[in-house]
Amino acid sequence: MELMRLNKMISHNTHYSRREADELIKTGQVKVDGKVVQDLSTQVSFKNKIELNGKALFEKHGYSVIVYHKQKGELVSKKDDRGRKTIYDTLPSKFGHYLSVGRLDFASEGLLLLCDSPSVVSALMHGDLERVYYVKINGMVTPAMEKAMQEGLSLEDARKGGHAKSEIRAMDFAPFLSYRIIKNSPTFSTIKVMINEGKNRELRRFFGYFDVDVVDLKRVSYGKIDLGMLKPGKHRFFTGSEYSALRDYLEYMKKDNGKEAKSADWDEEDDDQ
Repeated sequence: MELMRLNKMISHNTHYSRREADELIKTGQVKVDGKVVQDLSTQVSFKNKIELNGKALFEKHGYSVIVYHKQKGELVSKKDDRGRKTIYDTLPSKFGHYLSVGRLDFASEGLLLLCDSPSVVSALMHGDLERVYYVKINGMVTPAMEKAMQEGLSLEDARKGGHAKSEIRAMDFAPFLSYRIIKNSPTFSTIKVMINEGKNRELRRFFGYFDVDVVDLKRVSYGKIDLGMLKPGKHRFFTGSEYSALRDYLEYMKKDNGKEAKSADWDEEDDDQ
């Protein structure tokens, strides 16, 4: 990551001018990695933790991104004609114009990204970042399921597990990037899976083919973003390092112009909620 003078870093990412930043540095109001820095020639990057009067300095962007812990029983939608609760009923009103990066259906929970830049949202939705889920099914993980997770699956009829009103019938499932069976029993089993697709109700349809229902579905990470200890119904802004990782990924996407846009059935747990 490129280094720059500390005063420049401050002026680029706050309302302070470079001269004002110099005064902050000289008077001991700036810390780098927990230590007061008064040397005006100090070089830093956002790998360093920079504080102004005890408040962390974050990189300024033309957009902002939040991590939201979606609760079960919420729709990822601006409004619902049936009067059901949406994520925007829980989030503060200042996030009313933010768009979600993909969706999680009404009965699912976990990590959801929202951003105020449509172009950033579009780029992420058309990307292939890894998503990690905890999946609980009402049956055993069979050898046939494991084979499909390892080799992929192509179904002419993938309606089971989909929404009753969905027009999607056939679906191809790529091999899972990884999976781990946490519990396996005849009544309920739990699997941790990693995929990099986000087709409409993909995991519910996958396990539905094997005549089991997904009774719990929780997304815990999206790319390098982890849900961590964020409580249901709570949100947080991206950290400086998360913004840096996102910027690097968007640059990669720009260079990789050969990628085809995803089809209309893309978007994990899409509109059929």
